Amino acid sequence: MQFFSHNDNDTRRIGEQLALKLKKNSIVCFYGDLGAGKTTFIKGLASAVTRCSATEVSSPTFTYLHIYNGSGELLIYHFDLYRLRDEEEFLSMGFDDYFFSDGICCVEWSERIPALIPSTAVHVHIYHAGGGERKIDITGVVL
Repeated sequence: MQFFSHNDNDTRRIGEQLALKLKKNSIVCFYGDLGAGKTTFIKGLASAVTRCSATEVSSPTFTYLHIYNGSGELLIYHFDLYRLRDEEEFLSMGFDDYFFSDGICCVEWSERIPALIPSTAVHVHIYHAGGGERKIDITGVVL
């Protein structure tokens, strides 16, 4: 599926739409340049799943992982792997245990761990489309 977002609110709404299709143990991989809107998308997804405020969602760049639980049924595990060296580092921190821990994993910079991504993962590619717009391609789920 392909979407065009004209602003942050559009990007969050697309994240909310995706959230409605996700189930427990879903893994959503995010790809895109710095500032493309990955975290903005996750704000919509996380607020729809956990009912937390979008302002509670921020990029865990320096800690690698934020967990959002809000008042929803599922937890969101939000990874930002921008500073990660390799798959071995991910495994050494035990992060792979979160993939099937009854929540939804959102993995920014998932290209850092390609061999660890299950074939069932959803992939979200976000591109700058000029004029402040974003193009968002989602594969692995039907919206």
